Amino acid sequence: MKKNSPSKSGLVLRESDSGISSSERFFSEETSEKVSETLNSDGIKRRKFLGMGLMGLAGLSLPLGTKAEGKTAIENFVKESVSMAESVTSQSDSFEDKMKMLQKAWDKKDYRLARALTNSLRISELQAQAEHEDLGTPLLGANQFDTVASLPAAWKNWAKGWMYYKVVNLEEKAGIKRKAEPVEILLSFLATQTGSLAREIRVVEIKDGVLTEVISQVFSEIRRGAEKICKLLFLADNQGKEKRSYLIFYGNPDAELPNYQSDLKVTGEGYGLDIENEYFTAYLSKQTGQLARLILKREHGLEVYSGGQGHGEPAGIDWAHDYVTEDNFQKVRISLWEECPDFEVVRGPICTIIRRWGLPYSPVHPIFSAARMNMDIEYRFYAGLPYFHKIGHMSALKTFDMVYVRDDEWVITGQSFTDQMWMNSDGKVQFGVVPEESADKLWGVGFFNKDTRDSFIGLFLDHHTDGFQEPSHGGSPSFYYKWHGQFWQRMPVPKGVKTIPEGAVFHQKNAYVTLPFDTKDGPAKIEGLRKELMNPLSSASSELNNTAQAKESPGRLARLAEAQDSPIPKELIWKALRDVKDPQFYKSDISIVDLGLVYDVTVRGGLVKVLIAMPHRGRPLGTYFAYGSNVVHPTTSKNILTAVYEVPGVKKVIMEQTWYPGWSSNMLTDEGRKKLGI
Repeated sequence: MKKNSPSKSGLVLRESDSGISSSERFFSEETSEKVSETLNSDGIKRRKFLGMGLMGLAGLSLPLGTKAEGKTAIENFVKESVSMAESVTSQSDSFEDKMKMLQKAWDKKDYRLARALTNSLRISELQAQAEHEDLGTPLLGANQFDTVASLPAAWKNWAKGWMYYKVVNLEEKAGIKRKAEPVEILLSFLATQTGSLAREIRVVEIKDGVLTEVISQVFSEIRRGAEKICKLLFLADNQGKEKRSYLIFYGNPDAELPNYQSDLKVTGEGYGLDIENEYFTAYLSKQTGQLARLILKREHGLEVYSGGQGHGEPAGIDWAHDYVTEDNFQKVRISLWEECPDFEVVRGPICTIIRRWGLPYSPVHPIFSAARMNMDIEYRFYAGLPYFHKIGHMSALKTFDMVYVRDDEWVITGQSFTDQMWMNSDGKVQFGVVPEESADKLWGVGFFNKDTRDSFIGLFLDHHTDGFQEPSHGGSPSFYYKWHGQFWQRMPVPKGVKTIPEGAVFHQKNAYVTLPFDTKDGPAKIEGLRKELMNPLSSASSELNNTAQAKESPGRLARLAEAQDSPIPKELIWKALRDVKDPQFYKSDISIVDLGLVYDVTVRGGLVKVLIAMPHRGRPLGTYFAYGSNVVHPTTSKNILTAVYEVPGVKKVIMEQTWYPGWSSNMLTDEGRKKLGI
């Protein structure tokens, strides 16, 4: 694969020969040529947020091939952005204006108005994040791709329906055999080449010339100028010391959301989820999102929990993060949240991610509401793996004094376990009480039962700081903690240090393991697992070499109706859905397709299923678009059922609604952005 400045034929498909829907029509040939010239593989630059103003379309990768071209393109980009900004500001108000209004309300002691404006500021921040958040530098840039048409015939026929691919190499350097290891990479694509990365991306491994699809998960899909960017998770095998190649296929307007199956089952809404795989079931607090309890899925199903009344808040086994203020006045902690101040959730067949952040609460919140240290905590639960990750960042917003800070505290009621274990700085498992000379040099702690072989072990993978001294590596396990049972805690600030400087950040990444454990085989398993986690597969962009080995592969990549073989052309269905308008925008004449509310279209014989989202939970009734009708538009508007039933061959229409992934302005088509003036 090479860095491509594609020709017209590489970028543009005509509706007559491609089957591409009018909802996902590519740019014109002239536009495509201009876009391809502007792109490079250096990733996306963050733009300054000016409310809903100037840089509303930030993210176009510049510079161009020449300084003159670059200057002209930037000038045109700014002119277009200013024009859009003028339209948007008439419908909204900038972050800066809201801040001024908030200060006036505060000065006037109009606290109810101040609270209303504070909420409006948060909404502006959510929109700014959707439009401007920088996910980092992609492993492969938007113009690093090749065409499926260029593949050997055996592979090209197997991947019929897809138009483009990228190549990723994964290398195992530690000499450890891997089985279904999760790999996460960041990728960028030309927006002209894809309608929906979530629908279209397929990951395929090349092994001995044969192509095999592997389970994958797309998330954090965003639009930045002429590029679309996403995070991609997939599962990879390796025998150790191997380099394996993977093809990332995309660009198929007929593709449907892949329905991958795994042992990862998630129930619940928001952050209060129940998460199950073959090793355990985790229950997150419906109030705070903290891990409340675990059931280990062995023959007797040991429940790891923390009973009692806690400190007035709901009890759980994970009590961090928190800190004690100066002079031991009070303990402020995230387990005191009445609800998560803010959170994001990713759900999929490979991994469920729950990220929560905010300032910890006082026991008498809101009398004391210090804004000193922001806590940002993420759980990651995986399919088919006996561990989950916890990733934390504690950031000091100002210089302040404290007694101690904790980024790890686990409390387990009862005597579920008979022995304690720990890991020294050499990565070796030890048993019994931690000697004093090793107390600040720990890289793992936990408990096991020598009779049942149940265990719960924390492996410390990464503890480091920014703007502060080397953190302490303590956290000795204890059997008897105030009538509870098993307990450990970690305090990253060294003893004797009382002041945290502004800008200091404490980083943590741990894995919590529930493998069967005994003193004979257990240490080697745990030591090997930590070594594996500390040495993940290495990913790199690549070109496709040695295609001469291409062989016929079993089956095909496409599912039913994904290879331009739909019994009812999907192009016609997408075109029909463009007649379904949103009457809440009286003059925009904007369809649910251009709003990006249509997530998927599937066709099975004469049955058509349309999966839609709604913009936000203030409009929870998607059936409004399924059954409603309106006459406020300049053009005719229909409901989903009426529009799709008019397509020849359609016998049954089913509309389903989803809240995942949540809708944002990234879902808008180019036409949708134009009609909304953003």
